[in-house]
Amino acid sequence: MKKIKIATDWLEACAGCHMSLLDIDERLVELLKHVEFSSSPITDLKHPPKDGVDVGILTGAIGNSHQVEAAKLMRERAKTLVAIGDCAVFGGICTMRNFFDTKDVLRRGYVESESTVDGKVPESEDLGELLDKALPVNQVVEVDVYLPGCPPSADAIYFVLSELVAGRRPVLAGEVLKYD
Repeated sequence: MKKIKIATDWLEACAGCHMSLLDIDERLVELLKHVEFSSSPITDLKHPPKDGVDVGILTGAIGNSHQVEAAKLMRERAKTLVAIGDCAVFGGICTMRNFFDTKDVLRRGYVESESTVDGKVPESEDLGELLDKALPVNQVVEVDVYLPGCPPSADAIYFVLSELVAGRRPVLAGEVLKYD
């Protein structure tokens, strides 16, 4: 049986959703009998392969121009796109900056923070341009499956991946959506 290819990427996020993915623990070994992780933020390959993947997973909100490109690339190359975590699904805590002007946000983060000495807002064409607002993934690309949570539990992530491996669209209800 052909393995299902999965690519993951994190956008404007804390990495908690990817940590929950790793918290699948020994079930991850079982899952690897059926899936192949082609690229992720924690591997050498960072972008989904040109020949595409079956499942693309995005965590985090979209806050800059590079993240817009990453989301579009994942959508283009993934048959099914899954948004995992409150930031990807709703915008999450990243949207707290939406109440302020981007110049004020950058100045506060790079110049005025309590731990900064001689701060300067970085300028480089290699850096993505900050968007006016942090956005949930579905405001930039179409999303097929949503898994909220901050972060979602390892059980919920395992459920979603197991359903996709079985060829089913995950239906989230009950314990999968329970948050403590």
